[in-house]
Formats: sequence, C-alpha cells, structure tokens
Amino acid sequence: MKTAMASGPGRGLVPASRPVMGIAFLIASSWALSALDASGKWLMGAGVSLVVLCWVRYLVHLILVCLLVVPVKGRKVFHSVRPVAQVQRGLIMLLATLSFFTTLQYLPQAEATAINFLAPLIMLALAPWLLNEPPKMSRWLAAGAGFLGVLIIIRPDAGLHPVGTLLGLLTACVFAGQYLATRRVALDDPFTTLIWSGAVGTLGLTLALMFAVPEAWQILQALSGWHWFILLATGFWGAAGHLMQIQAYRCAPASLLAPFLYLQIISASTLGWLIWGQFPDPLTWLGIAVICASGVTIGVIEWRGRKL
Repeated sequence: MKTAMASGPGRGLVPASRPVMGIAFLIASSWALSALDASGKWLMGAGVSLVVLCWVRYLVHLILVCLLVVPVKGRKVFHSVRPVAQVQRGLIMLLATLSFFTTLQYLPQAEATAINFLAPLIMLALAPWLLNEPPKMSRWLAAGAGFLGVLIIIRPDAGLHPVGTLLGLLTACVFAGQYLATRRVALDDPFTTLIWSGAVGTLGLTLALMFAVPEAWQILQALSGWHWFILLATGFWGAAGHLMQIQAYRCAPASLLAPFLYLQIISASTLGWLIWGQFPDPLTWLGIAVICASGVTIGVIEWRGRKL
C-alpha cells in the first residue's frame, strides 16, 4: 500500500488547474500500488522471504526514482532541511512496509487494504497531542466510525486469520505514525522525501541481509525467470505509484483528490479476485463503505474549515 499516501503532497506543491489530470494520475497510482501489494503477496506465497522481497523492492525503487528525478531536479534534490526527521520517517515507512507485507500473508488483499485506511483517521484523532493541533470532535467521530467499519470487516464470522487481523490493526497504527512523520518533513521537496525514504529502506534492508547472506543467496538462485520479473516489477510498481501520486498533487488540490484515494479498495479487490479468487462478501463491503464514508466526510469537513 499504501502505501498510497507514503510520500504525501508536501508544502512545495502548488495545485494547478488540471483536476481531471490529477484524478487520472491518482487512480493510476492506486492501481500501481495495488499491483505492488499483489506482487509481494504472490511472491511470498511462492517462497520468497519478506526481507529479500522488500530489499529488491526498495533497491529497484531507489534506482528508478534517482534515474528519473535527478536529471530534472539536479543534486539539490538530495538535500533535506530536516535530515534526522527524514531518517526517522524512512525507518517508520520501512517498518510499515514489512508489517503490511506480513499482513498480506494472512489476509486477502482487499481486507488488508481496507483496514489500512483507518490510518489517516488515527492520525487526525491523535493530532491534538502529537502535532499540537486544536482538538476537534469531528475527527474523533470520524475515527470512531472508521473503527466501527473495521470491526464489521474483522467480525468473528468473517473467517479472517486472527494473527493477520491483529497485524492489520498494528500496520494501520504504524502507517498513522508514517503520516505524522510525513508532516514533519513537509518543508522538503516531495521528491527529496521519496529518495530519502528509498535510501533509508535500502540501507536498512542491506544491513539486515548481511546477517542472512547464504539464505538470501539460495532464495535468489532458486527463482525462475518469471519470479525474477515479478520481483523486479515490485520496485517498478512502487516507484511508478509514488511518482504518479506526486504528479497528481501537482495537478489538483489535495481536498479534491482525497475521496479518490479510497478507490484503491477497488483495485485491491479486483486483483485479489483475479489472482486468488478472493472477493469481499456483502458485510465486508459494508465495513469498507463505512471506512470510506468516514474518511471522505472528515476530508470535506477539514476542507470547509480551511476555507472559512
């Protein structure tokens, strides 16, 4: 996922008057990031370890982003106003990635993605204490409604793996921390944040692999050409998803794009159905609708509040 909002729009982006283009980029981004999640879930099912998967995903992502961004932005794109905060955000994002891919080993992609949409609501609910923002009842009500939607999804008769359910809720909390950390680096260019996140993740996973080189080498040697293609594609999907997301915020204001973020539920459900034959039942769709409605509603309320 989601890291669908992993980079964030950043303060440096000035929305242009191209709303249709912005929506198109955001929808394309949601499909790319869902393809990343589906690829990771499929590869782990085929025996690729979590660390090897994430290492290749981060490394290819970093290389592609640098090749595309540096020629345009120059070396200044590597400079961060808050390097310590960038490292902290990168580590939280890495933890979120590891946690979400682990969740996908236990839960269908649609349900795992839906639970993760609780993250921005958690962030808004905790903002008064962590960001010194004024408390708002609307945010707490939205967070409560979103959690109600999650409870509908993870109800006892839904048949979801209990470990996966707990991991999904933990992942949502970690993603909320990532969104909070993203606000701390909003002074940087979003491309700078994208590169720093990739670099921190790549370095951290490289250090982790140093303690498991023989095992990692055996896994990589055993991969077929098709496995290698899907594995390398994870980096492509991640880079494409985040770059298109940034471009979306360059074309349209965040308030306009916010409701379309939830369309990732559609792409996740479609891929889960096509690849594994997993499709949410009516009650699960009700829970998904409650989460989406709470997110869209608080987005509209926040936008109106800023306009007044």
